[in-house]
Amino acid sequence: MKISIRKAVKEDCKRLLELIQELANFEKAPQEVTVTIAHFEESGFGSSPVWWAFVATTILEGTGEETIIGFALYYIRYSTWKGQCLYLEDLLVTEQARGKGIGKLLFETIIEECKSKGFKRMCWQVLDWNEPAIQFYKKYNAVLDGEWVNGAIDF
Repeated sequence: MKISIRKAVKEDCKRLLELIQELANFEKAPQEVTVTIAHFEESGFGSSPVWWAFVATTILEGTGEETIIGFALYYIRYSTWKGQCLYLEDLLVTEQARGKGIGKLLFETIIEECKSKGFKRMCWQVLDWNEPAIQFYKKYNAVLDGEWVNGAIDF
C-alpha cells in the first residue's frame, strides 16, 4: 500500500467528516458530532480559517481513485507561558489501515509543521482508556499530564 501525505483541501471535507464520525464512534460518543458540512468547510477553507489538516491517502485497487484513510487536524492556540502552540484536535487512521505506520507519518508531519512555524509546543488530548494511543505517544517522549481536568460549556 503506497501512502501519500498532503495538506487537506476543501474537497476533502466530506470524507473528513466521515472519518470524524468514525472517531466519535470509537470514542463512544457518536451523537456528539453535530457540525454541518457548511460550517466545517467555512471553518477550514473560508476567508478566516481556524483549522488546518493533513490527510493520508492511498490509491484504491481496481478503481485507481485516491481515498483518504487518515487525517490529522490542528489549530493554533495561545499559551500565556509559551506563546503560540499547535493543538492537535484529531488524529485518526481508519481501522482497516491501522498498523501500517500511517499514524506515525501523520504525527511526524504535524511535528514538522509545528517546528516550521516556530511553535514552542504541540499539545493534544488522549482518552485515558485508549492504551494503544497512549503507548504511541510515549514513543515520542510525550508528557501525558493527568493532573488537569478538562472543562467545557456547550451552547
